Amino acid sequence: MGLWVGAAGAALFVLVFLIDGGSRPDYAPVRHPVSALALGRRGWIQTANFLVCGSAITAGALAVVIEGPNALLGVVLIIFGLGLVASGVFRMDPMLGYPPGAPTGIPEQHSIGHRLHDVAGAVVFLSLPLSATISAFTLPATPWRVASGCLAVALFLGLGQFGRAWEQVSPRIGLIQRAMIIPGWGWLAALFTALALGLS
Repeated sequence: MGLWVGAAGAALFVLVFLIDGGSRPDYAPVRHPVSALALGRRGWIQTANFLVCGSAITAGALAVVIEGPNALLGVVLIIFGLGLVASGVFRMDPMLGYPPGAPTGIPEQHSIGHRLHDVAGAVVFLSLPLSATISAFTLPATPWRVASGCLAVALFLGLGQFGRAWEQVSPRIGLIQRAMIIPGWGWLAALFTALALGLS
């Protein structure tokens, strides 16, 4: 049951931020990061998305620890899920012109909440490629090992690209982040599903 909950949480997270972000008139998915959706009048939607889906993924990860195939993989995924929860507890500061009236760039000074959100984000975006790396060496099915290894490389490269885009205040920050999130969370949803079905 926990594996199915984890799969649903990973898939729902992506679905919610795509729909919510695509329906906000002042929000630009190509420019703004997903976390910015937790700001403004409708910010509660993304906050709930972080909390609910992070908890669901943590439940799925606990099932991986208990049921296999690898306890270390499950522990890293627990860290990933809890990082998502923390991302919901601590919000980023308004910036990049969102919500309307926010600074158009990235301020040099940040609130404590924003700094904690950054720490949670680092945990999330490091633990997911790490979990894919572990999967590449431990999953029994060769196709899953190959796919996980390729994803791990892509996510680590994407993380570096995202960091450079953030430092340069690129107009494509949101696009680069989504290029990591969508395949990464999609892989996780597929992995939980495969483990639940005994196909990995």
